[in-house]
Amino acid sequence: MAAVLAVASELFADRGPASTSIRDIAARSGVNHALVFRHFGTKDQLVAAVLDHLSDTVATLVESDPTGPETQRAVERNWRVLARAILDGYPVGQLQHQFPYVSGLVERARAHHPDELTARLAAANVIALELGWRLFEPFVRSAAGLRAVPSIRIRDGINASTRTMLEGGSARASHA
Repeated sequence: MAAVLAVASELFADRGPASTSIRDIAARSGVNHALVFRHFGTKDQLVAAVLDHLSDTVATLVESDPTGPETQRAVERNWRVLARAILDGYPVGQLQHQFPYVSGLVERARAHHPDELTARLAAANVIALELGWRLFEPFVRSAAGLRAVPSIRIRDGINASTRTMLEGGSARASHA
C-alpha cells in the first residue's frame, strides 16, 4: 500500500484529488482498484491517508535533514496536495488526522511569542503564506510586478517572511 500512497500523492499533486480516480491510482500502482477500495475505503479516506502519509513523511525528513533536497521535494509535494485538495473542496482540516509540521511551527513560534495565541497565529500566518504562493503564484507575481524575479529569490523572500513571523520580528515589537 506504500506504492499506492506514493502514486496517489504524485497524482493528487499534479491533478488534484477530484481529477484523479481510484482506477488511475490503482493502474499506475500496478494493483487492482478493488484492492485500493478494500484497503483505503472511500475516496475521502484515501485522501485522508495521503495527507497523513505526506505529513508524516515531511515531519520525519525535516527532523533528519531539514534542508536536504529530498526534504524540500517532500515539503513541496505536501503543500501542492494540500492546495489541490482544498481547491477541490475536500475538508482537509477534518480529513487529516495529524499535523506534525504545523505542530513544529507552533513549537518554534512559542519560543519567540508572548503567549500561546500569538504563537499559533504566527504558525497560521506561515501556513497561509505558503498556501497562498502555491495557489496564486502566477497572479501574485503579475499583480506585484514580480514576473521576472527568479523563483529562488521569491523562495528566499518567503523564507525570510516565515522567520520573521515565527521568531517575532516586527510582530513581537507590537506586543511589547
